[in-house]
Amino acid sequence: MDKRAKIYVAGHTGMVGSSVVRTLGNHGFDHIITRSRQALDLLDQRSVREFFSIEGPEYVIVSAARVGGIKANITYPADFIYENLQIQNNLLWTAHLYGVKKLLFLGSSCIYPRDCLQPMKEEYFMDGKVEPTNEGYAIAKIAGIKLCEKIHEQFGQCFISCMPTNIYGEGDNFDLESSHVIPALMRRMHEARQTSMPEVVIWGSGSSRREFLYVDDLARAVVWLMEHYDDKNFVNVGTGEDISIKELAHKIKEIVGYRGELVFDTSKPDGMPRKLLDVGRLSNLGWHHTIDLWRGLERTYEFYRKQRSI
Repeated sequence: MDKRAKIYVAGHTGMVGSSVVRTLGNHGFDHIITRSRQALDLLDQRSVREFFSIEGPEYVIVSAARVGGIKANITYPADFIYENLQIQNNLLWTAHLYGVKKLLFLGSSCIYPRDCLQPMKEEYFMDGKVEPTNEGYAIAKIAGIKLCEKIHEQFGQCFISCMPTNIYGEGDNFDLESSHVIPALMRRMHEARQTSMPEVVIWGSGSSRREFLYVDDLARAVVWLMEHYDDKNFVNVGTGEDISIKELAHKIKEIVGYRGELVFDTSKPDGMPRKLLDVGRLSNLGWHHTIDLWRGLERTYEFYRKQRSI
């Protein structure tokens, strides 16, 4: 990409989008276009088309989405499928109509089947039913991947997708009603330490295994893919390493300095038993993550403490 090219980052206020904007800036790209939710409603097709007509972005990175943890997905499944379909359809099709040179759509590892072979290779996509607890979100993401693929096939436009694993880090959402596992555990243990609570109850058995990628590593991968990857087939982005939720909880407990007990509530769902990406394709192309889990957790907790003090 030309350093002066107009690059639109959809979802720039979110954890991933804000990191992508920072990373683009660090790489010398100085014409980055953003719009707040108040200025541009991505659910409104007319507004999206007016925006593209006026701004004429040459490149688009789609990180805008309605996201949340297992509780939010279970509580609002219709919202998750409707809003994500609407956002991505408006952005992808409008980008196609206005001749965008290249677009990157960010998917999610939840698109893989619940009982998928591990680690999950790209070719296992759509080889079985997705995890029921996040079905709405997964179906929307699957549709986005396929729309990019079909635009690539039918019109020859370079619309590509990547499948990140679970993302965490600076800019994460620490709201207990909608957050993912790392920020939720971090906040709950921080508050339990402050109030001397004797225990923290955690959903599930703790046996589920998850892979985690620090958000700045994902942002580096996004910029790298925009520069180097043109294939219609999506590519996994992760570390290739996983950890049980129980092990993760104890790491966070140590970083936070909480001294109480961790109690696992087995009456609550575990979600998908294991989610580990095979990252061989991206590794062979030359990209690798740089931030290990412990260092990433420390950075995330530092960010959370700073936010609390503001």
